[in-house]
Amino acid sequence: MNIRLLAIGKTDNKSLQMLIEDYSKRLSFYIKFDLEIIPDIKNAKNLSEAQQKEKEGEWILAKLSPTEQLILLDENGIAFSSVEFSEYLQKKMNAGIKTLVFVIGGPYGFSEEVYKKSQGKISLSAMTFSHQMVRLFVIEQLYRGFTILKNEPYHHQ
Repeated sequence: MNIRLLAIGKTDNKSLQMLIEDYSKRLSFYIKFDLEIIPDIKNAKNLSEAQQKEKEGEWILAKLSPTEQLILLDENGIAFSSVEFSEYLQKKMNAGIKTLVFVIGGPYGFSEEVYKKSQGKISLSAMTFSHQMVRLFVIEQLYRGFTILKNEPYHHQ
């Protein structure tokens, strides 16, 4: 199975970027992983929230192939413990899914078209985090999930 993470906008914080790169590299020992950045909308201040979500949604959907399974990182999604998330990943691998695509939306969330296309929603927390930090958290949890599946000592119960 391959995993892709799509995210809107670049990471400005150099410290966060270094950690994202570190965990991406660690994760690559377990699975093929790609982080794809979708550029911020230019002149977004001239668009309504709905227009921004529509535009970002078009860009997200354009990045998907028909065989990929789309999972949204959404505050209304299922909340997993790290062990439950590792079991979720194992089920996806057992189901023979070729590519799992996780998406971090823009500041206003996802368009209706993106919600319709998705095959699931996951919540990282009831709290709100910056989009830049969420990237790190997702990649770290993917890494943690694979270390749990391999019975490696990274995760402590």
